[in-house]
Amino acid sequence: MGVALTRSAQWTAAGHGAKTLEVTPLNEAIVKEIMMFVESFIYKYPQEANYVFVEPLEWKTNLDPSAFGSGYAVSETTVKSEEVDKNGEPLLYLSVPQIKIRSFGQLSRMLYIAKSMKLKEAQACIEANRNPVAKILGLDYNIINGKNGNSFVSSVLDKMNKDDDPESEIKMKIALQLKQLDLHLLNHSLKHISLEIRLNSGTVKNDIELLKQFSGKGEQTVLESIEYTSDYEFSNGCRAPPWRQIQGEICYVLVKPHDAEILCVTCSKEGVFLNGGKTDDEGQINYERKGEIYKDLVTLLKEKSAIFSENMSKQEVKFSEQLQKDQPNKAPKEEVAVTHKTSITSRKSAQENRINLGRSQLTKRLEPSLNWRTSVSSKESRNTLRDTQVEKHGGKLEKSRSSLSSGRAQLIRKSVEKIEEIISDSSSESEEDEEQPDHRQEANADLPSEYWQIQKLVKYLKGGNQTATVIALCSMKDFNLAQETCQLAIRDVGGLEVLINLLETDEVKCKIGSLKILKEISHNPQIRRNIVDLGGLPVMVNILDSPHKSLKCLAAETIANVAKFKRARRVVRRHGGITKLVALLDCGKHSAEPAQSSLYETRDVEVARCGALALWSCSKSYANKESIRKAGGIPLLARLLKTSHEDMLIPVVGTLQECASEENYRAAIKAERIIENLVKNLNSENEQLQEHCAMAIYQCAEDEDTRDLVRLHGGLKPLASLLTNTDNKERLAAVTGAVWKCSISKENVTKFREYKAIETLVGLLTDQPEEVLVNVVGALGECCQEHENRIIIRKCGGIQPLVNLLVGINQALLVNVTKAVGACAVEPESMMIIDRLDGVRLLWSLLKNPHPDVKASAAWALCPCIQNAKDAGEMVRSFVGGLELVVNLLKSENKEVLASVCAVITNIAKDQENLAVITDHGVVPLLSKLANTNNDKLRRHLAETISRCCMWGRNRVAFGEHKAVAPLVRYLKSNDTNVHRATAQALYQLSEDADNCITMHENGAVKLLLDMVGSPDEELQEAAAGCISNIRRLALAIEKARYS
Repeated sequence: MGVALTRSAQWTAAGHGAKTLEVTPLNEAIVKEIMMFVESFIYKYPQEANYVFVEPLEWKTNLDPSAFGSGYAVSETTVKSEEVDKNGEPLLYLSVPQIKIRSFGQLSRMLYIAKSMKLKEAQACIEANRNPVAKILGLDYNIINGKNGNSFVSSVLDKMNKDDDPESEIKMKIALQLKQLDLHLLNHSLKHISLEIRLNSGTVKNDIELLKQFSGKGEQTVLESIEYTSDYEFSNGCRAPPWRQIQGEICYVLVKPHDAEILCVTCSKEGVFLNGGKTDDEGQINYERKGEIYKDLVTLLKEKSAIFSENMSKQEVKFSEQLQKDQPNKAPKEEVAVTHKTSITSRKSAQENRINLGRSQLTKRLEPSLNWRTSVSSKESRNTLRDTQVEKHGGKLEKSRSSLSSGRAQLIRKSVEKIEEIISDSSSESEEDEEQPDHRQEANADLPSEYWQIQKLVKYLKGGNQTATVIALCSMKDFNLAQETCQLAIRDVGGLEVLINLLETDEVKCKIGSLKILKEISHNPQIRRNIVDLGGLPVMVNILDSPHKSLKCLAAETIANVAKFKRARRVVRRHGGITKLVALLDCGKHSAEPAQSSLYETRDVEVARCGALALWSCSKSYANKESIRKAGGIPLLARLLKTSHEDMLIPVVGTLQECASEENYRAAIKAERIIENLVKNLNSENEQLQEHCAMAIYQCAEDEDTRDLVRLHGGLKPLASLLTNTDNKERLAAVTGAVWKCSISKENVTKFREYKAIETLVGLLTDQPEEVLVNVVGALGECCQEHENRIIIRKCGGIQPLVNLLVGINQALLVNVTKAVGACAVEPESMMIIDRLDGVRLLWSLLKNPHPDVKASAAWALCPCIQNAKDAGEMVRSFVGGLELVVNLLKSENKEVLASVCAVITNIAKDQENLAVITDHGVVPLLSKLANTNNDKLRRHLAETISRCCMWGRNRVAFGEHKAVAPLVRYLKSNDTNVHRATAQALYQLSEDADNCITMHENGAVKLLLDMVGSPDEELQEAAAGCISNIRRLALAIEKARYS
């Protein structure tokens, strides 16, 4: 963490005091990542969260002592945590305004208490503790933490062996976690920086040279002078010393405006800013930044000099024209004819420079560039860049004469395809859905010899005869094509076009050689996109009809690699590729031998495997899934699932797993008896196969019949046994997901209890990634519906980790954990533990969560908590603003939230004091507004709430005044007995008021209630009879009054 704060965070000097973090998006991102790490630490690493720091983290806080609740001794100006170290010292001590914290657990709780102020608190802590690792673990670990890779691990192990400290193991774990956080912050910073627009040496040099042309002593010039501070230019175009180049600095210039003193300016990749200038004694540059960063030199000078800004506006047209001449690739399409000659000349010179620089010994490493750079071979340059590419636009085929027009055509094509993509296609895959920036070799990179050798071979491919072509392909295959340099060498010299053209020849050997190379290099995301751009996929789809099985295999495998993003998958489908790939699964049917025996011949198995592999990649979009089903893919996949070849089974199960997300597929999978084979393969030794089988069961087990089939075929036992293997997290996530969905059936829960799976699930509640925790907690939530399982979870110590998970931010995890905690709260013993751990308060705080599903789940969980808590009324009142929050949730538009909140209010209203408070908060009019609903679930809980609320003051009358009675009568026409019971009870309470009785009679309640007096439900009988009795008593009183 210290390395990231030193290298990545942006600090500024605050006068003569300590440095503070600048207000920049990067700093905010870093602080948020650290904050998320600390917030989740308490439940991800509960043991390490109790570790006491060597020195406390201390800073000035804005928190008020009153913000702290249970677990803290609070006075007017101080706060002490009840949690103390072995010497009795509190782990959190606040003496306004200074706060000291000595454990991750207290740090995490402090951030939770801070709520909306937690970002400011985290920043203040970081600024005041510039070296947190030293304070947390000690100076020795701070030195170790600065090391990299294996040296870091070995240093930690050496430290453990030499150290007699009993806490050394926990220290080692924390040191590793902090190191991982450090690496994560550095990577996050790099990603953040890479998204910004950055300057390079070429751009800066162009700007300075142009400004020199417009500088001088005249009145119309923009500047008096502009000069570099150094005449020496490094091979990468920078003039800054090497130790400053590491900081991203390019050069330093002295600028003399007409109306200001000489400005000393630093040009860096991040932007342009004023530095401290040259020192008087030694003439050295003071590199420290003095002011804000500007996007370029012209913007800075416009800000600093009024004359520059005025004269620059007059010279703007000339300056822009000169800039366009220096950057021909950015010229608009209308100026192509004018600038074409300049473009060719500048490209030739650029080509010569690239070759010369490539031969020189440079120190700069290969790195990805966010800019599109055109690199062409010397042969193409001599042929005046006759690079043509066919583009589809507006139903016409256009050939771009040069890269000037092709760039614009490509932009138009991407825009059109993006619109088509939104309208016609959807995908379940997040991987590589975005168009990624292109990786091009930098012109001044120190390229390895393989790069130039491959380029020579591509020339032979272009100009050689058939024999030379085959030899060149074989030679190229001998290179390490998994290496990015070799892949980009083929592309940069135009080799991809040649390889794709070879696929359209009649020579099988050339096709095989070309496909073998394309198969290897298409693992590169950029190469995939280039293959699609060059029209390679339709050619490969056509090869799938070839009688040569080797060609079919290679074409299918290459399609599998390329079809990793939406556009490629759409191209495969539109050119009939899905139907042809499905046909490969049945490649043995044309043999003279029986299909079943022929299928297992080596070559036939390989063809089917490659077809399944390609279908797996293509099945990530909904339209392709439908195409596979319509082409008859499911029966063929079901047949292949019976094979014993693991290489075949993995792509087959992978395809089924992807497709099982659709309901049509789940019905077909059940019909084809695929579940039996999925269960069988759970016992395989292959971890990847086990993972995909478990994931397929997870997708299919939404259906009750499928859950029963998994149990009948003995699938629950292998699932339970796989829970104990926690090393492979991907497989564990799939297995826990399958266990969760299967646990929805009570019969399956009984089996899991026999296999001791519940105890294993409790053990997985800590130190697991979120995707595993979501499934584990979901499974426990289903198991908790039974009394025996709730006891097991409590005895295994599962309540505390469940409550700890209530402080998370993952929506799916919060929905599942609230359900599990609510189910456990049904047991009085478990409820005592939940209350002691402050679980009810955490559940109540989740009612503020922005996600409706989390709100609803938290509200349902609160119901058993209130029912089973000791002195529930006082507990509810202790939550400041809690009752008002619940009442305000009745304004929600989500039916599930409304039903759950009504259920909570029903339980709250059992206490008369609480009922009085919520009445004051306006619960009656809000409930009355909800009465006109057709949702039976909401009707039931709303009626129960109205029934309970009638027991205070004049609420009965108020419900009548707010027109809630007539809609309630209509509830009696529902088909749900639970709605009838709740409604009859509500009407019975409302009938204590005479006006309400009249409303009920007018709306036909008596006839409906008479039918329910004969119901087998005693509560319904009693409520209906009571309501009729009150209505009748009122009628008799009126009649008596009339005659008297």
